[in-house]
Amino acid sequence: MKFLYTSALIALAAAAPAAAQDDGDAPANGYFNGFYVGGTFALDATANDDNGGFAFDTNRDGNFDNTVLTAPTANPPSVNAFSPGSCGGTALGRTNTGCGDDKDSYGYAIRAGYDTRVGDGPFVAGLLVEAAKSESVDYVSAFSTTPASYTIGRQLDHNFALRGRLGVSPGDGRGLFYVTGGVAYGRIDHSFGTTNTANSFTENNDEEYQLGGQVGGGAELYFMPNASITLEYLYSNFDDNDYFVGVGQGTAPATNPFLLNGGGTNLRPANTDLNLHSFRVGLNLRF
Repeated sequence: MKFLYTSALIALAAAAPAAAQDDGDAPANGYFNGFYVGGTFALDATANDDNGGFAFDTNRDGNFDNTVLTAPTANPPSVNAFSPGSCGGTALGRTNTGCGDDKDSYGYAIRAGYDTRVGDGPFVAGLLVEAAKSESVDYVSAFSTTPASYTIGRQLDHNFALRGRLGVSPGDGRGLFYVTGGVAYGRIDHSFGTTNTANSFTENNDEEYQLGGQVGGGAELYFMPNASITLEYLYSNFDDNDYFVGVGQGTAPATNPFLLNGGGTNLRPANTDLNLHSFRVGLNLRF
């Protein structure tokens, strides 16, 4: 939040000299009418705080719709091996006594775009391409009756986006309020950790590129004839449905719950959507 307050103060400070300019200082081709390049710095926050836990494919048919059951005995009968539950964060130990938070961190991006005035009115339309990187990580954990904990981390390492934007530039045209949206193509990195030392675990389809979507909005203000500052919010959504962890026997006995229905189990987060909130401040150089 301190970053956002500082960004707002910077924008206000930039507005003062901009307001003092006269029309002679305007760009030759007008405000928000031409090519630009720029960059942003952001605070990124994962949006997967739900306690979705894991989904399991115990017969490895590609459908993650099974329950991992313990070996049947006379008393008690088979039970859900993951009945201790799950959490939307990092496991703090073998048992479900609490979890750490997701890692909300910084991000940065570079962009190039083109804006054009729509007729003689205050409306502006544009198109931009962007390359961005985020250091935020989403975690989900589950706990088995063994007891043992299992944690998967997911990070949108980098992405490339193509977005349009449409806005209104009131008054003398130095400022712009806009909405933006488009498609993105990003690489999702994963991590897996467990306190289970008996089974074997193999990560599959890590560091895969996935198609996603982005929507957001913001404000931009000229503080020099060829430079503008931006404040922007962007929401990103990616379908992370390729990654899974294959669980094998390792040194576990044949009665191990992961092995009872076909000799192994695949697991992944139950919520395959990876979502990210990004709060950005940026600088554009205009031509």
